[in-house]
Amino acid sequence: MTDWRATSLGEICRFQAGDAFPKELQGAATGDVPVVKVSDMNLSGNELFISHANNWLSTPEVERDFKLHTVGAVIFAKIGVALTSNRRRILLRPTVIDNNMMSAVCTSDVDPRWFYYLLTTLDFNEVASGSALPYLTVRDLNKIAVFVPPLPEQRAIAATLGALDDKIELNRKMNATLEAMARALFRDWFVDFGPTRAKMEARAPYLFPDLWSLLPDRLDDEGKPEGWEASTIGDEVRVVGGSTPSTKEPDLWDGGINWATPKDLSALAAPVLLETSRTISAAGLAKISSGLLPVGSLLLSSRAPIGYLAITEVPVAINQGFIGMICDKRVSNVFAWLWTLENMEAILAKANGSTFQEISKGNFRPLPVVVPSTPVMHAFDAIAQPLYERIAKNERESRTLAQTRDLLLPRLMSGQILLHPDAMAG
Repeated sequence: MTDWRATSLGEICRFQAGDAFPKELQGAATGDVPVVKVSDMNLSGNELFISHANNWLSTPEVERDFKLHTVGAVIFAKIGVALTSNRRRILLRPTVIDNNMMSAVCTSDVDPRWFYYLLTTLDFNEVASGSALPYLTVRDLNKIAVFVPPLPEQRAIAATLGALDDKIELNRKMNATLEAMARALFRDWFVDFGPTRAKMEARAPYLFPDLWSLLPDRLDDEGKPEGWEASTIGDEVRVVGGSTPSTKEPDLWDGGINWATPKDLSALAAPVLLETSRTISAAGLAKISSGLLPVGSLLLSSRAPIGYLAITEVPVAINQGFIGMICDKRVSNVFAWLWTLENMEAILAKANGSTFQEISKGNFRPLPVVVPSTPVMHAFDAIAQPLYERIAKNERESRTLAQTRDLLLPRLMSGQILLHPDAMAG
């Protein structure tokens, strides 16, 4: 580490604040220049780069009224609770950012990806101004002391950490594709009744013969495939709720039993729950009437907001913000997951409440579901279940990769672990 130099952020980059974004321009999507706000930082699953935005401006508007932040600039929030979120992104194209954000453009002897990782190790709250609403100024940022390795070592560090992040991103994209495949299959078979309609219209088969022969060749008087049953979701899965043990009794908490709240689902990249942020004790579990839900249960957040979904990969107890579905009857958890996604509008339509919208178990249970014949259900599960299992496997791998990255990150950025660029190149 002898060739690392002590300096400050102000010496290795140039910070620039974003622009105020008038209300009349919010929602504009007709231009060719993206406008990134703090809320947009969650829209991309990639942890390094951002290329998406909800607002776009035309080039003449930008040239007249806004600053353009260049490709390779690192952007981040500069105000409020977002300071603690470690949300940083590298721009893939020239971009306008709003006035709650700031960008940093590195000097020529600093690698932007290394600089991105450097920023993720910094706690901006330590230098923020203001108490009620902390905020960053260029002056605050410029004086932060840092150690900078030579450029070849910067690139080696960025390549090591970037390889882990790239694999996490690849898994995310693969999972999005797998979920889309599962949804398309469910929609074709159980929403559009595609194979049955194709048979009725004497169209060519588009499934393997064994599958094609299982699916009905006509609709009944109710408009569903002949031989399939009209039912309700409450008759096909066990619908349960949860509760919160008293937070005034410490012996009910921190006992190693997973206890989920909707917040645990809010940041999931895929519908797979591998752990919860809080745990309860056996005494705490005894306070929850639904008890411990088994692996494979489906969780739907039922309020604030409605719609987070995950299949549990660990036994879990739940709080009152969920509808829990234990799928031990005719429909599988993957079928129930895809049915819930397809029927979200109907679920939301049954919600009520003055303070916030909530779907009660009483309003949820009567929602209709068409149950196919047992052979068709088994055939569907034989295709869809492996798609979900691959999603879950990818999530486990991404979790391990993220833990490895988070373990390496502070050690690499502080020089505790040194990389030799020549060895990396070989």
